[in-house]
Amino acid sequence: MSKVNFKFPENFLWGGAVAANQCEGAYLEDGKGLSLVDLLPAASGGRWEALFNPEKTLATTYDYYPSHESIDFYHRYKEDIKLLAEMGFKCFRLSISWPRIFPEGDETSPNEKGLEFYDAVFAECHKYGIEPVVTINHFDTPVGLMKKYNGWLSRKTIDFYLNFCDVIFKRYKDQVKYWMTFNEINMILHIPMFGGGMDVTKSKNPERDKYQAIHHQLVASAYATKLAHEINPDNMVGCMLAAGSTYAYSCNPNDVWKAMEADREGYFFVDVQARGYYPSYSARLFKEKNIQLEMEAEDKAILQKHTVDYVAFSYYSSRLISADPDVNRGTEGNVFSTLKNPYLKASEWGWQIDPLGLRITMNAIYDRYQKPLFIVENGLGAVDQVEADGSINDDYRIDYLRDHIREMGEAMEDGVELLGYTPWGCIDLVSAGTGEMKKRYGFIYVDRDNEGHGTLKRSRKKSFYWYKKVIETNGIELD
Repeated sequence: MSKVNFKFPENFLWGGAVAANQCEGAYLEDGKGLSLVDLLPAASGGRWEALFNPEKTLATTYDYYPSHESIDFYHRYKEDIKLLAEMGFKCFRLSISWPRIFPEGDETSPNEKGLEFYDAVFAECHKYGIEPVVTINHFDTPVGLMKKYNGWLSRKTIDFYLNFCDVIFKRYKDQVKYWMTFNEINMILHIPMFGGGMDVTKSKNPERDKYQAIHHQLVASAYATKLAHEINPDNMVGCMLAAGSTYAYSCNPNDVWKAMEADREGYFFVDVQARGYYPSYSARLFKEKNIQLEMEAEDKAILQKHTVDYVAFSYYSSRLISADPDVNRGTEGNVFSTLKNPYLKASEWGWQIDPLGLRITMNAIYDRYQKPLFIVENGLGAVDQVEADGSINDDYRIDYLRDHIREMGEAMEDGVELLGYTPWGCIDLVSAGTGEMKKRYGFIYVDRDNEGHGTLKRSRKKSFYWYKKVIETNGIELD
């Protein structure tokens, strides 16, 4: 029997994570408006190109949109939450679809049918003693805001977002305690359509526009934190980063500096949200990129006064970088390009597997901010085989998660404060980047293929029973 040396606290939040735009479906049902993901085709239809050409995407009609039905969580949430409860989940990370509440984004009054849906979802969670952990904006800025205002590039979007926050904070005051303002907020630098609901393809200075939109999100996050605490002082509000420490390719100081710069690119966001001010290195960054941010008089004070309560992050892999342009052994790690690390194995999608990297990342983030951490995404995307008897023997997923949980425990033994752990895609869902179903993360299999065929039947994988035992023993038994 494999055991960890560290004992997880009794109140540790074991669970799993999904996102509305990747699981709900019902894309126009009960008054919902369009989410950004609702515009995107499957991988075979040119999804990656569509992500980086919003104007063309808006003007194109594709043959198949994976998000429009997805795994139909909208109609099957009771069945799905019951399965999560069977595993013993203490928490369930999900997001509220902004366009389900405000279809165009800029309405003054919310869509009651949308609010009622989340009333029912949260009630179902609490029925089983599952704590909802809610992301407010998970890559689903309403398409209406992109069309009318170019999304977060407009300061007006702060007000629309805060109206959304005000409604859901009050509506779910007694149902939700844990909130996150933006999912993987640093992703706006890499996929501005996803992260900011914006098109920078014709901008004279795309970097300036991205950082201006980032400023608006940071200010919105601070105001949202203020609002959440005013409505319910027990609310816990976190920021959320796509994390993963960057290793230097060699001990060449130029490589070391390059790695430091790469990590700072992400830390920039949390520096503001957790510390309350723009980091010292941002002055040079803005100068070299010819960026002059437009700020209002009260912005700095709001950022300073209303910092987050915890730092949440996703971790799938570490990264590797060199200052030498001739070093060319690249692979892909999520949307982050990285050199191939010869010491690491990789998934079928080229994502390098580095459990110790999680411990390194946790220590780095905690040392920097000294605020509780929350691992809200982690997992292995893989092709699962359904056997003749219906079983799904995903030992590779168990191995991945076991190794990461062990290192998570080691980091806590190092002194890192960790609130909980919610592996990504606890039930199979549509991949955000590729639009695929065959890239599966879940403990629960969903009968659906890349072309949208299948019964949507749910089945327990081998990892389902393994994770149930992990939760039952509070992380002691990992085999």
